[in-house]
Amino acid sequence: MELEQLRDLVVHALEDLKGIDIRVMDVRGRCSFTDLMIFASGSSDRHVKSLAGNVEDKVREAGIRPLGVEGNDQTQANWVLVDLGDIVVHVMLPETREYYQLEKLWADAQAAA
Repeated sequence: MELEQLRDLVVHALEDLKGIDIRVMDVRGRCSFTDLMIFASGSSDRHVKSLAGNVEDKVREAGIRPLGVEGNDQTQANWVLVDLGDIVVHVMLPETREYYQLEKLWADAQAAA
């Protein structure tokens, strides 16, 4: 699957369950471990888990197996990371996203459409 197709699949999976403030950042040339980072927020720990779970489900249906998922096994999930290789997806509670401000680390990266 092409990078853009995978990006669209992930974004739609997040939008399907009403992900909040979805942002795609192109980090090619700035980061050695991935090409795109996708950030989204959920309104509760259950919503965060559901969003990440929907991403996992949709990519598996497309024949892609995530390289790893972190944070989804916790009782309270304030941050779940889904590693798809070329894309790393961060789903967080808004306060966690604000606290870590990961997007500012890549502020010079182009926002991908």
